[in-house]
Amino acid sequence: MKEKIKIAEVGPRDGLQNESKAVATEDKLKFIDLLRQAGLKNIEATSFVKADKIPQLADAIELSKKLDFQNRNIEYSALTPNLKGYEAALHAGFKEVAIFGAASEAFTKKNINRTIEESLSGFKELTDKAKVDGIKVRGYISTVIACPYEGKISPEKVQAVVSRMQDLGVYEISLGETIGVAVPLEVESLLAVLLKNNKPSFFAGHFHDTYGMAVGNVSKSLEMGLRSFDASAGGLGGCPYAKGASGNLATEDLVYLLENSGFDTGVNLDLLVKASQFMETTLDKPILSKTYLARKKILGL
Repeated sequence: MKEKIKIAEVGPRDGLQNESKAVATEDKLKFIDLLRQAGLKNIEATSFVKADKIPQLADAIELSKKLDFQNRNIEYSALTPNLKGYEAALHAGFKEVAIFGAASEAFTKKNINRTIEESLSGFKELTDKAKVDGIKVRGYISTVIACPYEGKISPEKVQAVVSRMQDLGVYEISLGETIGVAVPLEVESLLAVLLKNNKPSFFAGHFHDTYGMAVGNVSKSLEMGLRSFDASAGGLGGCPYAKGASGNLATEDLVYLLENSGFDTGVNLDLLVKASQFMETTLDKPILSKTYLARKKILGL
């Protein structure tokens, strides 16, 4: 029997949040439904942030009202930057939320004008309430390899943030290679430190493909035991605070790698391509994922 891999599809949130062209709520819902039909079971649907901060996600409450939270085969999650966002997500029906930190002081300061410690301490009230409410909390750590302002980040700095997030009670930590500059050797060095203190099952890989290294970094992570990865359909999205870091790892590329390496993703690649094609048409911008382009041609789309 093939070993299963968890894919957290972040396209509806991370993929769309920085798009300048407004996407209608109904189109987001159709995108999410197409991803569901393709077999994706963990979908990050939105973020409960101030409308002026990320206008693209200003419809979080409206969108959430139309999600099928009764479908036990799908786990929808939402990014919650603070207690107010958490309470909105809880009221909307989410059973999982995500919080975020970074391993770079400079990045954290530029991003939210706080220190790393201030940032993480600010989540304690949220995570304490989540424990009482029975809500799962996932943690994101950005800049785990390098920072656009601070340069290379040592694995020890990442471990310090991992420890703090553990104290907050997150069930999984997504390791964000925010600007997409890492090579597999650097991923190996990072994981060698982190896996001294935690099992591979505690971590997920979140790679950006700025230099085309995302798939290679996934392969190295697989070698070291990780079995959970984030990806965005069509490679949509990036980081607004990192110049040039456009493009998450495309879910198509991840699925192609995993399925042809003997793993089970539960994802139908051709249906996934159709989901990405829908968003390509909606955004009126080309999707450049290699697997997407190859399968689209084969399918005659």
